[in-house]
Amino acid sequence: MILKLIVDDQLYELNVPPGLLEQAEDFFAKMDRDMDAGWQMGREWVESPDLHQRIQIAANKLFTTLENDNHDLGRLMAGYIVSRMPDVAAIEISATTEIGDIAIRRNEPDARPETVAPAPAAPAGPAPRGLTKMAAMAQAGKDVTQVFRSGKQWKFSLYNHSTGQWEESPAISDKAQAEAMRDFAFKKRFEELCG
Repeated sequence: MILKLIVDDQLYELNVPPGLLEQAEDFFAKMDRDMDAGWQMGREWVESPDLHQRIQIAANKLFTTLENDNHDLGRLMAGYIVSRMPDVAAIEISATTEIGDIAIRRNEPDARPETVAPAPAAPAGPAPRGLTKMAAMAQAGKDVTQVFRSGKQWKFSLYNHSTGQWEESPAISDKAQAEAMRDFAFKKRFEELCG
């Protein structure tokens, strides 16, 4: 089977031999078990990814393997996608696409790109103040995401209570630097919440 991957308007046709699907089923089952425990998808933690989200996760890994010239792992990711969604026609992704925005086209008469709808934002208003240290730590954990990959860069997001919107950090090329900046943002938010 051929899996079409469209990256920034460039088409890649990946050949997924039928034998690979049988040979790699144990690997695919392990991927499913790993995702059963939840997955960080961009700024959001997904407790139990559905099929669509699992395909987005595998597509994101496939994109990374292509960037790193890891063709063996790339074949496995393409195989996972085809084995779990046999009617997949194409995956659309770009270097700046977040994992939840990866479009999946299926072989249907009226196929359109599908994306995961963003989670509804909490109501806007001032950030809570004067919380206990435990409550402030829990709230800061909700307000500042973990570092996530966005193309070749790293980012994190910070919830703005005043606007009710998520604000992304600038793109950071080094993961360790992104984590240090995220830790600083978390500490600052924690201190604000303690009031």
